[in-house]
Amino acid sequence: MLLKLEKLESTQTSSQKNGIPKNSNLISIIIPTYQEEKILSKLKNIYTNEIKIEFNCEIIVSDGGSTDNTVNIAREFADKIVEHHSPKRQTIAEGRNKGAEVAEGNILVFINADTYPANFREFMKSIQEWSLKQINDYGAIACYVSGFPDEINTKDRIFYFLHNTFVKILNIIKLGMGRGECQIIRKDLFYLVNGYNPNIVAGEDFDLFRRVSKHTKILMKSNFLVYESPRRFRKYGYLKTIWFWLINALSIIFAGRSYSKEWEAIR
Repeated sequence: MLLKLEKLESTQTSSQKNGIPKNSNLISIIIPTYQEEKILSKLKNIYTNEIKIEFNCEIIVSDGGSTDNTVNIAREFADKIVEHHSPKRQTIAEGRNKGAEVAEGNILVFINADTYPANFREFMKSIQEWSLKQINDYGAIACYVSGFPDEINTKDRIFYFLHNTFVKILNIIKLGMGRGECQIIRKDLFYLVNGYNPNIVAGEDFDLFRRVSKHTKILMKSNFLVYESPRRFRKYGYLKTIWFWLINALSIIFAGRSYSKEWEAIR
């Protein structure tokens, strides 16, 4: 199994200090981090104790070996923290898998540290409704993605519209696709496909949903909308970023591995 915990490389701190009940309706929100102290403070104002109790969710931060203040900030709102201590750099796929290993919920929400739901209450209500009504037909959810409202421009809006439409079409024709900024999946299905491939440096999100699509339909609706930081687009531009996505996707399809040897963290 890809999801076997390597105890020598990670340590886990865990708490149910916020009174969140343990039951089959628990939702596990898994946030991979690496050197995110500048942006992580926003999350503690989103994942409050009141929200976690209201929607019966736990917050898991899986840190890839940050040397800044990321972990200390995470302790202010996370219920569980998994830390990576190996000198070998961890892929984001490994980080997500490590978070999944300590998750107690039947629904796994993988959301990046520089990403947050547009409307958290609507987002969580939609997940709850899906888990109760549509989970047998749709075992996973691909989220709509847009840029931070205070940073987005007209070119961004055009890009996100086109890209979200493209992702939705791929799921309609059952090829499977979902941006790694936020992917939602049943826990049993996640383990059935052996989770994220830890050896894929870039395109691991596409690879997961490509395999998931062989077992279930993937839901994509506008009420599952998240905002991301456009920092990568600002540094590389859209054409270069899309080119990286494309060559990695093609490499995964035809060679079973990513083209990129390392995915640069933009901070």
